[in-house]
Amino acid sequence: MIKKIVVKILRVLAVKHGRFTRVYLKLANLTSTQYADYLRETKFLYRQGINNSFNKGANFTDPHLVSVGSNCVLSDCTLLCHDGSIAVLNTIFNDKFDSIGKIEIGDNVFIGHGAIIMPNVTIASNAIVAAGAVVTKNVNAREIVAGVPAKPISTVDEFAKKTKARMQDYPWLSLILKREGAYDPAMEDELTRLRQMHYFKKN
Repeated sequence: MIKKIVVKILRVLAVKHGRFTRVYLKLANLTSTQYADYLRETKFLYRQGINNSFNKGANFTDPHLVSVGSNCVLSDCTLLCHDGSIAVLNTIFNDKFDSIGKIEIGDNVFIGHGAIIMPNVTIASNAIVAAGAVVTKNVNAREIVAGVPAKPISTVDEFAKKTKARMQDYPWLSLILKREGAYDPAMEDELTRLRQMHYFKKN
């Protein structure tokens, strides 16, 4: 009871004044969707749409230069808008350097775990960035990129078709077809049991 009251107070302070943010996030135990909503409410990014899901491990080095659309999912990735090596260039050449750029992400974009989005990159709508990719160039709409540096490997339409075909053999397919959204806590235990049986042949 006391914890709920404290969390409510910290949330108001964090949203209105930008204070106690870390304490609030720690106490609140926010879901990835709630965390994205919190960042939108506090105007953390330059621009952000609605219905997003951001892991708390998503790293925005220069949030004021990041624009994210709606219905986006960000795993523990890094959006890097500056080049820190200029500090060394300043020393080596006894001169002043600057290297920075914006990142723009459209609607319905997924960025996988460990991916790095470099400065001056635009990821168009309905695109997927694979885990571990280092994105140095723009990503087209309905394109999937992977690798270092990231290159197109498929289209979202091809990926959807292959995924649909592969899942037809899943013993838990009936549960997936009943699921609301991409995750349903009420089904998770049964899904885990069926998946273990399928992959590890457990009885």
